[in-house]
Amino acid sequence: MLRFLLTRLGLLLVALWVTSVLIFLALRVLPGDVAQVIGGTTATPQQLAAIRAGLGLDEPLVVQYLHWIGGVLHADLGRSLLTGVPVADELAQKMQVTVPLTVLSLLIALLIALPLGVVAAVRRHHPDGGILGVVGQLFAAVPAVWAGMMFIAVLALGLGLFPAQGFPLDGWARPWQAFHSLMLPALTIGVVEGAVLMRFVRSATLTALGQDHVRTAAAKGMTRTRALVTHGLPSVGLSIISVLGLQVAGLIVGAVVIEQLFALPGLGRMLVADVGNRDLPKVQSTILILTALVLAVGTLVDVVHRLIDPRQREVVA
Repeated sequence: MLRFLLTRLGLLLVALWVTSVLIFLALRVLPGDVAQVIGGTTATPQQLAAIRAGLGLDEPLVVQYLHWIGGVLHADLGRSLLTGVPVADELAQKMQVTVPLTVLSLLIALLIALPLGVVAAVRRHHPDGGILGVVGQLFAAVPAVWAGMMFIAVLALGLGLFPAQGFPLDGWARPWQAFHSLMLPALTIGVVEGAVLMRFVRSATLTALGQDHVRTAAAKGMTRTRALVTHGLPSVGLSIISVLGLQVAGLIVGAVVIEQLFALPGLGRMLVADVGNRDLPKVQSTILILTALVLAVGTLVDVVHRLIDPRQREVVA
């Protein structure tokens, strides 16, 4: 197990390094010039050159990369080229919106996917099971933006159950107002991602129902549902844990898009604005942090899967 942990940690570090190089190079290929944004349309070529020199943008790319990644290794994500504010401070502020939104979306997705996926599998030969399968397919194909607009029209503007947009200016100083403003965006992401996850739960449940020990328990007199709960849920749980690593990436991408739709001051909205302004330190550090979160969750899922699945431990041994 120790060898497995060290291997996974090494792969995680290599993946982060490769990602950092790709992010850095990709951003340098984008058109636009932050010096032009700062200097404005009336800036002379000499003034633009002075701005670039002051920001270190005239240095070789290798030097710029080493300065950035060296700072990251020392927990220094740099400063915004436009405001001079430390990137870490702005990320910490924006995460107060994005992290609760992602967690709440995940909880909603699980509350939708787990019971409905199991019911759709157990009742697959009945009309209600078939309907659940079709509904899951439909919602899984719905773009999150379109679902968000429908929820705004019905639940916010129509029924007035939630605010249509915005987040309290004082943040979590008023917990209920902040939580209430995140409910509709989280419901939008959770329903779409929950429909995707429900298909995996249904498939894993069908696989469990076909296993010999579950069928044997049912043949001995257990109901199919009780046999599944007693003997099949561990294998279903393993499949769900494996899929959750992929779902986290979908949740983060969904949060980036939905924050724009609901005017939430989170990482996604900040990232879109910074790309337009060519604020390179903020953009590359933000993308690297988001990528690190996704990779870390994937690694954690692999470790948990290895810990609770004795078959994998036997293979390693």
